[in-house]
Amino acid sequence: MSKIITKPSLLDALIPVIVLISMLAGTVYVFGLDSFGPNQVALIMAAAVAAMIGIKNGISWHEIEQGMIHTISLSLQSILILLMVGSLIGSWILSGTVPSMIYYGVELMSPDYFYLTACLVCALLGFSIGSSWTVAGTLGIGLMGIAAALNLSLAISAGAIISGAYFGDKLSPLSETTNLAAAVTSNNLFDHIQHMLWTTIPGFLITLVLFFLLGVGSGSNLVIDDIEILQNAMQQTFTINPLMLLPLILLLTMAVKKLPALSTLICGTVAGCVFAAAFQTDVVIALADDNSLSSTAAIFKGLFSSMFLGYSSVTGNEALDTLLSKGGMSNMLTTVGLVINAMAFGGAMRRTGLLQRLVEAALSRVRSAGDMIVATVGTCIGTNILAADQYLSLVIPGQMFVKPYEERGLSTINLSRTLEDSGTLTSALVPWNTCGAYMSATLGVSTFIYAPYAFFNILCPIIAIIYGYSQIGLTTIDKEPSGQARS
Repeated sequence: MSKIITKPSLLDALIPVIVLISMLAGTVYVFGLDSFGPNQVALIMAAAVAAMIGIKNGISWHEIEQGMIHTISLSLQSILILLMVGSLIGSWILSGTVPSMIYYGVELMSPDYFYLTACLVCALLGFSIGSSWTVAGTLGIGLMGIAAALNLSLAISAGAIISGAYFGDKLSPLSETTNLAAAVTSNNLFDHIQHMLWTTIPGFLITLVLFFLLGVGSGSNLVIDDIEILQNAMQQTFTINPLMLLPLILLLTMAVKKLPALSTLICGTVAGCVFAAAFQTDVVIALADDNSLSSTAAIFKGLFSSMFLGYSSVTGNEALDTLLSKGGMSNMLTTVGLVINAMAFGGAMRRTGLLQRLVEAALSRVRSAGDMIVATVGTCIGTNILAADQYLSLVIPGQMFVKPYEERGLSTINLSRTLEDSGTLTSALVPWNTCGAYMSATLGVSTFIYAPYAFFNILCPIIAIIYGYSQIGLTTIDKEPSGQARS
């Protein structure tokens, strides 16, 4: 006798989501900015609730478990990429590549056009290290101090810092959110980054024009001592030279040639290790911190420590130490855990039919590509507001909309781009979101006050919607990039 499977109701589909949102709200309330790890527990518990509803509707546990495992398996390539990104960051800091990028980047600062140059420098630094939080927590703090000394608007300054930081983060192959958006939609990392240029470049250019206009006449001849102190500290520790930028050029060249992301990152990491051993020998040996080893063994230990544990800066300059103490495979493990647990939740929701039921409700009035983009943007913003976490604003809508995009002949690379345009960027505009809370606490300006000046974060979702209805920059399935990974 064949078993009877009951089609889930909308209430069935909403229960795991309500449970997830409730638990996420609890973790944010209890743990605050440290809720990143506990959120993973919420995801796996919500997956268990979805499984119970599926069993109630006639689906066996074995089938649900296999659905979860299958969905997780789709992210394994991206997990490897995340681990290599951690190694790349560690080796590039050790090699002097990231310090050189920071050193030359801050030289672009111009007190006469503070908002514009602050945005540009934060964009460069964000691209260099792939972390908007680190940019805000290091260079951003210094720039806010400079803005106060110049008697400039702190709200506009914060908006400029956040706009630049998120631009760089969004386009950086080192960024966790960029990797996550590509992973959850099974797209090639560099195809995803290239496709984001459609919305990112116009949004950033408009942003720069606005900051230029706001900054006209607000200049000063004040010497930016904090920037000079930062540069001197880097020069005392690392060999700073344009030659140190060659690993970056290698990475960009391989990315332009659309070589596989994983092999590109491995080559970039190896190049970083070679440059570290050749030009930063003392720094490598110091990182090993073991006087019992020979020079060769210490270099070996230092290189492998940077790739697995990351680089640890102990210069005594607090801003520089915070800026450069990062990277390593081990520091990516929490993000890897998030991917696995999020995929488990998505797999349980998908196998039990609950995800499809939610999508049916969300897409009941979708009639065009523009409507699809609006539905995606709305879901991402709603997740940022309700779940208070930018990672979940990528994972949950990403899981929901993959199939509907394909059914309408749209490549999921449009979905991955829209996830970033709306999920990644609007997270900093929600006061109770972890990103909004962090930016407000770090920069010392209320989210509601700086939000109107975070022009880049506001413009990208709007541009995405305009493109959707005007059919600009949309890739159809028959015109997908040749390097795109499909599940």
